[in-house]
Amino acid sequence: MTRTQWPTSPFTPAHRTFRLLIRTGLQFDARGHAGLPQRPIPLDLLARLLLKPEVTPPVRDAVWRQLVRLARTDGPNRHSWVMACVGVALPGLRRAAGQLARGWHGDTGDIDAEMLIAFVARLDSLDLAGPRVVGRLLDAAIRAGKKARSQAARADAPHTEGAWSRAPLQPWGHPDFVLARARARAVIDRDEWRLIAATRLEHLPLADVAAELGLEVDLAADWRRKAELRLADAISVGELDYADLDVTRRKRQQRFGQERERALAAFARAYRRTALAAAG
Repeated sequence: MTRTQWPTSPFTPAHRTFRLLIRTGLQFDARGHAGLPQRPIPLDLLARLLLKPEVTPPVRDAVWRQLVRLARTDGPNRHSWVMACVGVALPGLRRAAGQLARGWHGDTGDIDAEMLIAFVARLDSLDLAGPRVVGRLLDAAIRAGKKARSQAARADAPHTEGAWSRAPLQPWGHPDFVLARARARAVIDRDEWRLIAATRLEHLPLADVAAELGLEVDLAADWRRKAELRLADAISVGELDYADLDVTRRKRQQRFGQERERALAAFARAYRRTALAAAG
């Protein structure tokens, strides 16, 4: 496809694929979910019903648990259910992307792509036992979008030697960079980084993150408390002011670019498969 046929942002092809999925007859079995029709229903109807205020949060969570399980385990239809999850969540994804784009004058395609990549990746790792199932999926997408916007802003900032005085890079500019510098300087380790990032920035329950790391909740809380004390000490003495992450950042941006291209190619393939199924 040409550039005009296949947009840079994945939201548009994701929406196209979702519409084609509906035409293939793929349906969600809503039986057993209070307030929903007690029968298999089309995906677009499911998406509309989940936005209605009369659908309670427990019912919405139960529906999303079922959707995520289908996206994980439904064999040859797995890619269809992954795209179904994306399609049902598109209103929330687009709303979040619109909020991130306020005041941004650059291309938003990369930000949208990072959000969608994070959303799809979180389908495989999300703990389904907790509440706010779709909320936590969207949280992962929003954090990825914020990080992509921050990285793009830093990359676009002019760098001129000698034209004016420049203050040292301050660790309190962005929480993600604080934690990245702390890991680079071995102030905190990988598990401590995960505990702080997931519970403080993603607002995930400590019990969920502790289970993910194979820790008792009390032990996880103690690790996090001690790590945060070390982090505060490192910030106060300026230990993190000059941690050079340029090389790491370039490698990360290169990896994100490769992942983004793979994701867009995967959406293109899913779109073509779904189009063929709908035509047949």
